[in-house]
Amino acid sequence: MSTESASHLRRESLPQGAKRAVFASSFGNLMESYDNLVYGYLAVYIGQLFFPTTNETASLLATFATFAVGFVARPLGTLIFGHLGDKFGRKLALLLSVIGMAAVTVMIGLLPTYQTIGVLAPILLVLLRMCQGIAVAGEWSGSAAVLVEYAPSHRRGFFGSFNQVSTAGGFLLASGVVTGLTTILDDEQMLAWGWRIPFLLGALTGIAAIVLRYGMKDTPAFREEKAKDNVVKAPLTVAIKTQFPAIVRGFGFTVVWTVAYFFFLTYVPTFLSSTVGVDPGFARFSNFIVLIYFMLLIAPFGLLSDRIGRKPLLLVGSGGFLLLSFPALYLMTTGSHALILVAQFVIATILAAFSGAGIAALSEFFPTNVRYSALGIGYNFSVMAFGGTAPFIGTAVVSATGVALSAALLPTVAGLITLIVIVRMRETYKEELR
Repeated sequence: MSTESASHLRRESLPQGAKRAVFASSFGNLMESYDNLVYGYLAVYIGQLFFPTTNETASLLATFATFAVGFVARPLGTLIFGHLGDKFGRKLALLLSVIGMAAVTVMIGLLPTYQTIGVLAPILLVLLRMCQGIAVAGEWSGSAAVLVEYAPSHRRGFFGSFNQVSTAGGFLLASGVVTGLTTILDDEQMLAWGWRIPFLLGALTGIAAIVLRYGMKDTPAFREEKAKDNVVKAPLTVAIKTQFPAIVRGFGFTVVWTVAYFFFLTYVPTFLSSTVGVDPGFARFSNFIVLIYFMLLIAPFGLLSDRIGRKPLLLVGSGGFLLLSFPALYLMTTGSHALILVAQFVIATILAAFSGAGIAALSEFFPTNVRYSALGIGYNFSVMAFGGTAPFIGTAVVSATGVALSAALLPTVAGLITLIVIVRMRETYKEELR
């Protein structure tokens, strides 16, 4: 980069309204991540209340299958919110998304159980999980677009990383609330009414997110497209026709990312307690501590990607899961608390490297006028196929083989798929946003 270009980047100031937009986008993303993930951390209780059976594994599988249903609905969310976000603006789509997510989460918290209304209970739970999936599909893509489009060109990695900081914050909040409740309440109280509290808390965070987003402006990039009359009438159609190769790359790019999140950060606490026999309290506590570490690393890696490029960090992330998933899970299966923590910290480090660079890199694949749609298609179809199913597949593989270590096959294969995509992609950190 020339001295003149470097000087220009240093002088580039934040657009008006950027700070509010970054905070509103990140907070809303945190809230939706919390709402979506609290289900996974309450899986043991939900299984007993909505899928009662004498077979504990079957109950857990049914619970994780319902967890996966929320991800099956994500492509529908992309169709709805991608259209809204690219045609009418990021603000409208994100506002509707957060309203929908808050309402559905509260409804889950008020849902009668199997003992009260029989088979209608799991049916309603499945339908509500599908509605959650629709809402969160619009949230993730919109949050990513807002952060990157508001960022100065030399800080897209750093700004974009707050999508992942807030996503991890949602995991952390969900883990912390559930860990705190299970520490205060016994199993009988959790089954009777305690499990409802984390869902009902979604109303408070939802209201806060709505207030913040109502006052934010659309991104400078979208407003510029609108001023140029470059907003397309059918963004999904245009995205598929003009950006299909990039969408396919986005799909492969996301595979290890989503598997790592939902395998190591959601499934592992259940794996440690149900399969390895680790004390559930320690399993939840170790997950909580590692989530803090993970969240604190993401933004520094995002900043680093603005200096050295996206690809080096993405290669560390995808290659790391290819090489280290089996060793990490092996350490966990020993049952040693110290080794479990070592394994989790290693996984958190390589996932943070990928997450810090990932948002900017993925957003840079696509032009502004179809970014919301194109970003959402590749990402959400990949999450549907590999992310939401990760806990289910992990449980099913271990149940079928009787070998706890066999669960590591999923993140290993996912690492290989994404590594191939990363090796073939071009470096974009110095390019102007289209």
